[in-house]
Amino acid sequence: MSWIPFKIGQPKKQIVSKTVERDFEREYDKLQKLEDQTKKLHKDMKKSTEADLAMSKAAVKISADLLSNPLCEQDQAFLESMTALDTSMKRMDSFNQEKVNQIQKTVIDPLKKYSGVFPSLNMAVKRREQALQDYKRLQSKAEKYEEKEKTGPVMVKLHQAREELRPVREDFEAKNKQLLDEMPKFYHSRIDYFQPSFEALIRAQVVYFTEMYKIFSELTDQIDQAGLTDEQRERDTEAKLSELRALSIVADD
Repeated sequence: MSWIPFKIGQPKKQIVSKTVERDFEREYDKLQKLEDQTKKLHKDMKKSTEADLAMSKAAVKISADLLSNPLCEQDQAFLESMTALDTSMKRMDSFNQEKVNQIQKTVIDPLKKYSGVFPSLNMAVKRREQALQDYKRLQSKAEKYEEKEKTGPVMVKLHQAREELRPVREDFEAKNKQLLDEMPKFYHSRIDYFQPSFEALIRAQVVYFTEMYKIFSELTDQIDQAGLTDEQRERDTEAKLSELRALSIVADD
């Protein structure tokens, strides 16, 4: 009755040690977290640069609106202040665009390219898992024949099962060894890969804010002729607002 088909189950022999499985799971878990963090960082950097551009574009729009205010036609000093503001906002927008372009090339694009490696890695892990399942299936099959009475037909089946098992076992062991060797190397390489990008990000920010300091210092010199403090300006504004509220056309009924 040795020819009767039997259900293939899990092998009795432990074909992968618990230590190896723990090592594999630990290394792969680290790479999965790295993939998630890389994708999140890429998304956050894109949102940050988009917000930067939106901010400077909005500042340019505000200065243009102020410059087109009818008050500029009546007050030369106000016109000069708004012209200085408009020029400064356009300069800021230009430097901001340069900064964003630099960050795109040195940070965002490298992050995207790095994220593009993970699908291949995940596929290699899936191939390893498939090889392991094939290994377990054929190992279980061989064990079933080993447990049977050693008749001629059974010995032929056992020999065939072992011959079928051998290349599958070698394939799994090769895939397993390659991943265990290369996953830690890939993980540790992240520092060398990302360090230049983060240094470039810092330099881009330093250059941008250095230019912003110059632009706004010059703008302050142009429009802050009175040299008033913020508190003095606030008091003056409140005083003028009180005068406006005292007018009959805005008085409460």
